[in-house]
Amino acid sequence: MSSALSLLELLSPYPPGWGGVLLSGALSTIAISLGAYGIGILIGFAGALGKLTGGRPLVIALDLYTTAVRAIPELILIVGLYYAGTDGINRVLLAAGLPPIEINGFVAAVTVLGIVQGAYMTEVLRGAILAIPVGQIEAAKAFGMRPSLRFRRIVLPALIPNALPGLANLWMSVTKDSALIAVVGYQELALATRLAAGNTKHYFLFFFAAALLYLAISLVSNVIFGSLELRFRRGQAKNA
Repeated sequence: MSSALSLLELLSPYPPGWGGVLLSGALSTIAISLGAYGIGILIGFAGALGKLTGGRPLVIALDLYTTAVRAIPELILIVGLYYAGTDGINRVLLAAGLPPIEINGFVAAVTVLGIVQGAYMTEVLRGAILAIPVGQIEAAKAFGMRPSLRFRRIVLPALIPNALPGLANLWMSVTKDSALIAVVGYQELALATRLAAGNTKHYFLFFFAAALLYLAISLVSNVIFGSLELRFRRGQAKNA
């Protein structure tokens, strides 16, 4: 009984328990994932439209970006972009006669993961746009719709149902990839778990608790994306 109580005390959100540290880490994981996901969507839309409508040099540059990011392991990209990016910015500042700066860990985490997400988003959204029947776009052109209006009224509503499964997978991916940010010292759920386990030596307890938190994030995300898919697929024929 005392052993069970001690374990409950360790998971308490109040000191000397470490539950509050884990919950704070989980919130940081969600915040990093949301920020990176948002940046990834912006990059993805720009990249997809650039690949489909841009000139040859732009298409080549985007192909290099998406190929390199998808080929290189995320851990190497995160470490490389974080340290190389910080060093590059400070070199520019020194050349301009300005003092070096310390990059905020949260901003760096969101930016680096956003760049990684952007490469995958580009291909998901490009595929979703290509899946739209050409006749719909041609009909919009025949009615004299401007490109911006055509994108908002025809392309966007049609691509969302096609893209949602891929976007859901990328969200699940970024919530797990956020654990890699621990290598640059920013405390999210994975690093908070290691700190709690290392200080208490209850490794199984805290890693199991972290696994449950990741699972909870995934289950809630599944419900949200499932609801979105039902909403955007209203009126579409269901597969037999």
